[in-house]
Amino acid sequence: MDLLVIRHGQSEADILNVIEGRADFNLTELGQKQASLMADWVQGYMKIDKLFSSSLKRAKQTAVQLSKTTNVPVEEMDDLMEWKNGLIAGLSLKEADEKYPAPKIKHPHTAVYEQESNIEFRARAEIALSKIINENPPDSKIAIISHGGMINRLFQTFLMLPVNSDIGIYSGDTGIHHWKIDNRNFNVRRVVFTNSLLHLKKQ
Repeated sequence: MDLLVIRHGQSEADILNVIEGRADFNLTELGQKQASLMADWVQGYMKIDKLFSSSLKRAKQTAVQLSKTTNVPVEEMDDLMEWKNGLIAGLSLKEADEKYPAPKIKHPHTAVYEQESNIEFRARAEIALSKIINENPPDSKIAIISHGGMINRLFQTFLMLPVNSDIGIYSGDTGIHHWKIDNRNFNVRRVVFTNSLLHLKKQ
């Protein structure tokens, strides 16, 4: 099984310089262009069978561009949404720090300000990836459109790292990660590449 895990394009929150998370912003004009370039690159790289997307606007709009290019319908998954950041969603960093300061001690189970805990966030990634891997044929080629934070949790899940792991990967706008499960070799999990932005060289 091949998994292309892709971050959404630039969103309006990036321009407004606010905390996004569950704040539901659209893609910018640049973000739409990035998504189109990503879609063209994916089409030339791999013929995908399935396309899953977070249900937040910036991810859905990115997925729609890929769907138009590949003719593969978008299947929305709420579990692929970004971290539920509660009351700080849509605030500037300064506002968030003033109104909702981070707790001095934060355990994996700690949830404050209507947010989800690290354990809950990781659990969503575990559920999403389990569904995608186990409910599709082992030779499937699947694209997943999500968010930077969730992609980190999916990465940790894919590599079976502990829930409190601080190992992660960076995802730029429409950054593409290729992960592979080698079903002919004891289901070995491999990272082919991370955060490819080759498609944006044309922008």
